[in-house]
Amino acid sequence: MKLINVGFGNMVSSDRLVAIVSPESAPIKRMIQEARDRGMLVDATYGRRTRAVLITDSDHIILSAIHPETVGHRVAGKDAIVGSEVLEEDEE
Repeated sequence: MKLINVGFGNMVSSDRLVAIVSPESAPIKRMIQEARDRGMLVDATYGRRTRAVLITDSDHIILSAIHPETVGHRVAGKDAIVGSEVLEEDEE
């Protein structure tokens, strides 16, 4: 079992991940709202802007403040320092 840092010291099992997607599209926004209504949403953003949505095989939805590409690199093991966090300033 490999644990992936999804920001602020929060870890997710890479074995349970189904997809890592951007939160921009309407279907993903609906999926987040439905998970919130069912109590299956884990918000690991610590109040920051959501940049990645992680979908697990148990129908849990995890929100992360780290870019999807960064999380993907961590899952693939391409990140030299797995514990480091790459957070950019809000683009608003």
